[in-house]
Amino acid sequence: MRLTSLDTRSQRFASRLRGVDGGEVENFLHLVSEDYAALSKERDQLAERVRELEERVEELQGTERLMRDTLVTAQSLAADLKQTAIRESEVRVSEAEVMAEKLLDAAHRRAAKLADDVRELRALRSRLAQALRQTV
Repeated sequence: MRLTSLDTRSQRFASRLRGVDGGEVENFLHLVSEDYAALSKERDQLAERVRELEERVEELQGTERLMRDTLVTAQSLAADLKQTAIRESEVRVSEAEVMAEKLLDAAHRRAAKLADDVRELRALRSRLAQALRQTV
């Protein structure tokens, strides 16, 4: 059974011959009762503080879990974005290579056509020069 400060304050002792001074006992019990009440109040305050701190710890643990999950999600998203960027750059490089080959092919065809035109013009010049000589 736990004693309260009221229990110590209301405790009465039987009187006996040559017993202790009742007034002193009453004063002592009063002091003990006050100390007990103060300690009980302090214990209650500390228990409340512990409860508040435990709630705060739970709140912070929830926040920590949320932050950890957010970090994992962000890391995953960053990895996905990196892979997407790599794939996209590879596609663009491939497209640029195809375009470069087409341009190079067109340039070769144009160069071949120009070479043919130059041969035809030289042949025409030769024929014109020969016709001019025959005419003169």
